[in-house]
Amino acid sequence: PRQPAKTLWYDRPRYVYLEFCVEDSSDVKVVIEDQRLVFSCKNADGVQFYNEINLYARVNSKDSQDKRSDRSITCFVRKWKEKEAWPRITKENIK
Repeated sequence: PRQPAKTLWYDRPRYVYLEFCVEDSSDVKVVIEDQRLVFSCKNADGVQFYNEINLYARVNSKDSQDKRSDRSITCFVRKWKEKEAWPRITKENIK
C-alpha cells in the first residue's frame, strides 16, 4: 500500500521548494517535468510513499534539483517565470 508523504512547500522569487518529510528514506526517485513532479521512496519500516503533483505553473525542469537528508527530501524547483508568486502548489484549488 502506498501513501502520500507529508509535504511542505515554500514559494520564493526564483524557486519553489517542496520538502517531503520521510525519515530514513531509501529508493528515492524524483522526476521533475515542466508541469509535474513525481516523488516516491520507502522509509525504514518499508512503507512506500508516492506523491504526484500537477504543478501550479510551468517550471524549468533542467535547472531543478533535489537533496536528500536524514529527515526529508527537498526539491528545488526553478520557476519558469521568476518573481511570479504562486498562491498554491497545484493546478487544482484543493488541499
